[in-house]
Amino acid sequence: MKYSLIFLLLLSFSTAFSQDLEEAIYVATEKFNANRTAESFSTLLKKETDFRPKIKTIDEQLAYFFLLINKGHYLDNINKQPQAILAYQTAWNIYNNHQLSTITDYDIIDYCLKPLGILYNKVGDYTNAENTIKQYIFIAEKNKNNSQRIAGAINLAQLYFTAGKFDEAIKVSENGLQIAGLTSSKKEKLLAIKNNNQIALNNSEATTIKTKNPEVKYNLALKSKDYKQALLHLREMITEQYNKQEFSARAIAKLHVLNAQLHLKLDHKNACALELKNALKVLLPNHDANILPKYEDLYAENTFIDIFDLLGNIQISSINALDCYDRSFYVSNLLTENITSQEAKLRHADKNRKRSEACIAILYQDFKTLKTPNIIVKALAYAEKNKASILKETIAKKSLLQLHPKDTLLLREQVLLTKQADLTNQLIKAEFEKKSETVNDLSYKLSKISNDLKVLKNKIDLSYPNDKNENFIDNLKQKLKKEKASLVEYFYGENDIYTFIISDKSLQFFKLKRDKSFDASISNYIGYFNSPNAINNDVSKFTTDAFKLYQQLKLNRVKASNNLIVIPDGFLNFIPFESLISKKTKTTKYSKMPFLIKKQCIVYNTSAEIFLKGKQPEFDDHVLGIFPVFKNTKKALTFSEDEAKSIDQFTDAKFLMYTNATKKDAFIQADNYGILHFSTHADAGSFSIPANIEFADDNLYLNELYTKQLDNNLVVLSACETGIGKLNKGEGSMSLARGFQYAGIDQLVFSLWKVNDKSTSQIMHNFYKNYNKFESVAIANQKSKQQYLDDKSITNAKKSPYYWSAFVYYGTTTIKGKSSILIYLLFTFIGLAITLLLWSVIRKQKHGRQA
Repeated sequence: MKYSLIFLLLLSFSTAFSQDLEEAIYVATEKFNANRTAESFSTLLKKETDFRPKIKTIDEQLAYFFLLINKGHYLDNINKQPQAILAYQTAWNIYNNHQLSTITDYDIIDYCLKPLGILYNKVGDYTNAENTIKQYIFIAEKNKNNSQRIAGAINLAQLYFTAGKFDEAIKVSENGLQIAGLTSSKKEKLLAIKNNNQIALNNSEATTIKTKNPEVKYNLALKSKDYKQALLHLREMITEQYNKQEFSARAIAKLHVLNAQLHLKLDHKNACALELKNALKVLLPNHDANILPKYEDLYAENTFIDIFDLLGNIQISSINALDCYDRSFYVSNLLTENITSQEAKLRHADKNRKRSEACIAILYQDFKTLKTPNIIVKALAYAEKNKASILKETIAKKSLLQLHPKDTLLLREQVLLTKQADLTNQLIKAEFEKKSETVNDLSYKLSKISNDLKVLKNKIDLSYPNDKNENFIDNLKQKLKKEKASLVEYFYGENDIYTFIISDKSLQFFKLKRDKSFDASISNYIGYFNSPNAINNDVSKFTTDAFKLYQQLKLNRVKASNNLIVIPDGFLNFIPFESLISKKTKTTKYSKMPFLIKKQCIVYNTSAEIFLKGKQPEFDDHVLGIFPVFKNTKKALTFSEDEAKSIDQFTDAKFLMYTNATKKDAFIQADNYGILHFSTHADAGSFSIPANIEFADDNLYLNELYTKQLDNNLVVLSACETGIGKLNKGEGSMSLARGFQYAGIDQLVFSLWKVNDKSTSQIMHNFYKNYNKFESVAIANQKSKQQYLDDKSITNAKKSPYYWSAFVYYGTTTIKGKSSILIYLLFTFIGLAITLLLWSVIRKQKHGRQA
């Protein structure tokens, strides 16, 4: 066995003066290698627990490093992938921290980094897989080891292909083809990867590909929808895999899944089911393939997800289908609980999203027949399952820290998460600048932090186990009753949009078909807010469309209530619901139109769960205003100064004006104020540049907000497009607003398009006047818009919804505002007056009797 031979080689080079501990570690490892069983592994773990605190010398570290490598190899073989990753990553950290390369020529790439990269790939942690591969490519380049450079290029290009980064995969494979010493088999592999990516991109070069490689031929047939031909090539691939000296059960299982997918496309459901049984048999040799595996038999392997998703797709019974999908969710949770990078989590969220839609579709069919409220509750649970899951996780971590502010584990976790975000930003910059040494250093640091976060998570989970909210719907109804609100939540799927309408007394469930007409109505409505004149050019058409969309979105089925909580999804995130019209109208005067904002106070939120757990807002009129103004420049904000005067009139405010509105000073002083108000320019970003907001000296990018810890009651983003960003399925818009939520802000006011400078100033004047009066952000946001519409000094054209409906409020309603306090005080004074009057009467009567 290669590990035993390596051990003997290392042992032979150990000095005659080696310490007893060093020798004991080697002996324990060799005993385990001689007989790898569950019992011998248990013995090794007990000895490791004893060894670890005693290790001091570099030779002892080398012995322990070797123990960890063997431990990781064994754990991988018994399908304990997360634990195997931990073992290999710890070994790699020891190798680096103690500079073991100075005392051994051990092949760190082949026996540690390659298996670690493969393991990260297995569990779908593509970010750490990429970092690991890049690290060993860097080492191979440094050591001028072309063989390992080529292997690194193949693995990285294949990883990019799996992750859908086709352009990057082509670039890496082309670079790999230029490395000297390329063997014919390695060249064929790199060419195959390049061709597969060209096919995926549908490049013009893909049509001219001539190859004998069965995988490339399979992908070409698949692209041209020649599924029968694809099946023939897939059989070649399976035969080739079985004939390999190093047999890979996982690779065979994946090929069976591909076979199943093809049979499903050909409507061969029985053949599809048989292939999936074969895949399960490969991954779980002792399992009866005629029944679904028990949850406890499953492990962190992403092939299981493909198997159960396909099984769910071909079930006739809704119960059986949901059982299959639930196993997919279970395995996905096993994978993501050990993933620490946001990018990798987003990839899983996208897959989970599609599965959620399949589950909701099944339940909707059941609901049409049975009409039971319990089905709606189940469907809502699937809708909520992956809605803003990363944001929910972040909020949960920060909430836990607020409850236990002195817990060293939780404090350490926040420090590491902040550092991780900061290093990720540095890595993006270093890769753009092509600084290979810096990239390698940052990749290693990120891998180490990822490892540390996993270790911490295990300890935190033991101390604070997750409490499942068994009474979610009942608690939600109670909160809605208390806040005199109804809630409408949307699930924007690939085929349909599902709508859940909830009040304290009722549950409703609707399906809206996403046909061309419906998609056009959404797109056209969003288009009305692309320019100031789009609505004014045809007011009648706008009012017709606004009322039609109001009905399409089932808002006419919402129970009448003071407040409406809207949980948008997909492209609905970009619709200002306030501007929808609640009944037919022929008027062209905007002040007379029945806008929804006149009917109800509208509050948005990211998910029903976040709304339910949201704290009751506190009133705080201490404002820090950040106003760069950009005076005497082409981007001057002329009315920004008026906006500052309005804020100063109604609040206790401090302003960072003009050149003093720097990024550094703003966040140094932020903690001292309840409200942060940004009056500046912002941009929704692009494919390569994230959303950002301007300060006098610099821009703040979305990723930077992930490193911030903010505790302000409210953030007002009085700037353009602060609620717009790259739309990520399930997680929502990757906007500046989302960044501030990630940083810890519960209440946000932000914009959905490029806002007019003057109207913004007027809206903000009304907003702070009403905030001072009612002590409620929700009410202030509603009143500011109503008053703008009623303002006779503003022309009808400027009362178009383009000018007043851009700013939306994300948060929760306020049960008790200043108006209710005034009523309370009024009754108190009346009570005191009556008491004084009675006292006076009694006193006079007493004096009368004494006389």
